[in-house]
Amino acid sequence: MSVPSASLAPATTGRIADPAPVGAHRWPAWLVPGLPASLALALGLWGLHRQGAVWRDEAATWEVAQRSASEIWHLIGNMDVVHTLYYLLVHALFEGFGANLTALRLPSVLGGVVAAAVIAATGRRLAGPLGGVAAGLALALLPVMQRYTQEGRSFALVAAGVAVGTWLLTGVLGPAGPTGTSARRDEHRNRTAGLWRWCAYATVMLATALLNWLSLFALAAHGITVLLTRHEGQRRLLTRWLVTAVIVVAGTLPLIVASSRQTRLVAWIQPPSAASLLGVTAMLIVALACTRVPTTPDRQRTRLSPASVGLPLLAVPHLGLLLASWLVKPLYVDRYVLYASLGLSLLVGPALAWSARTVAARIRTRHHRGRPRAEALLGAVVAVAFLALLPLELSLRTPLSRTDDVRAATREVAALARPGDGIVFLPAQRRDMALVDPPPFGGLADLALAKSPTASGTLYGVEVDPTEIQAAMLSRKRLVVVSDSGSSPQAETPQDLAKLSTLAHHFTLTSSDDAGGRRVATYERNERPR
Repeated sequence: MSVPSASLAPATTGRIADPAPVGAHRWPAWLVPGLPASLALALGLWGLHRQGAVWRDEAATWEVAQRSASEIWHLIGNMDVVHTLYYLLVHALFEGFGANLTALRLPSVLGGVVAAAVIAATGRRLAGPLGGVAAGLALALLPVMQRYTQEGRSFALVAAGVAVGTWLLTGVLGPAGPTGTSARRDEHRNRTAGLWRWCAYATVMLATALLNWLSLFALAAHGITVLLTRHEGQRRLLTRWLVTAVIVVAGTLPLIVASSRQTRLVAWIQPPSAASLLGVTAMLIVALACTRVPTTPDRQRTRLSPASVGLPLLAVPHLGLLLASWLVKPLYVDRYVLYASLGLSLLVGPALAWSARTVAARIRTRHHRGRPRAEALLGAVVAVAFLALLPLELSLRTPLSRTDDVRAATREVAALARPGDGIVFLPAQRRDMALVDPPPFGGLADLALAKSPTASGTLYGVEVDPTEIQAAMLSRKRLVVVSDSGSSPQAETPQDLAKLSTLAHHFTLTSSDDAGGRRVATYERNERPR
């Protein structure tokens, strides 16, 4: 799969001036990032609470963020070290505003807003004001972005960090300054400013990598962009990028090493499916088609193009993680490389803007009255896209849009449980219900729990030996059992096997209800074992 170099980096001869972008006189400076940011904010706040639903990944954030800083530090020594910075951030929000869904999800909403605004500003540098606005609006409308800007996890914040890093990089690599005496006079000042920009870029990319070190694929994508940039000082730029990359990787290395010791936590990830491969292939085909569109206005010549920035940013994270999944360990999950959507937006947005300009120009040629403006045509396209996506957008804001709903299952436990019942979680990870919403579990004995999550420095606690689990279950006449809906519980540990065996030989199922992707069942002990 190859792309002509002409589409990746427009040819330049010597140093060229930095002309004003086409249409700049019609666009206030704030409007280009402001429009996408406003749309991203509106979409992020729309249905933010999802009727109070919390799914299992958010439940982990919810529970950990309510621990003290020392307890969080205890946890990351055993698991989830990759999320340390994010957990501390949400912990600080909970300390200031209380544990609630708004505080849990608002960082992601703001991450989506920043990403849309900054990608619009980056797109303006690459393809003019209309191209920038289109890129930002495209990002805000992407269903995958709409989903993760409403979740209490770090992925939208990582996307925002990569967006800012990309903007800083394009500022360093962007249009050349004027030639002549004034350029020579300002050369030292420009080099000093450039060093400060590289420092800012290193800081942002390091902070982003500490949120999730898989964002280092974006750093590699930026390296390809530097290589594709035609610049008389390219060797100097490449050297500076390499130094920056070494600093960022070195700063992230302790986190990478620590998380490599906790790979058991991602053992649930399967090898890339055919659907994943098809989805990535489809995105790359669309991206390659967009690189053939002359997205840069004729009078705006730059060293960079949407393709030279956007295509690596889209392709490298997806292909890199897929390759790692095949060669090292299955790791490919699309949300881990959510920030690759920034690259897709930088390609699709300017292509849409060029199409709007082209259609508007052709209509002007044929008709002298009622001449449409490209901005109006682009607005119509965005409105049609919003309406076309409306069924999906509505479904994303319902509890059923996620794998499960911890709180819905908790309500079912409250309805079925009786005083004196014992409760069994199959597997132990389903204990997150009691951690997110403890009151309904206050009168129930957790028969398998030996050490609480906080005391053990784990997410779901430490369970007793299988023989003790069996004895505890047999000491109760009635049990409430929580498992996943849709299939029979599977034994993942010896403790789980003991739970299943005891239920099968000593108890009879009396009721079973599914709620929020989980099954809540009640069992009564047999007079005689089967």
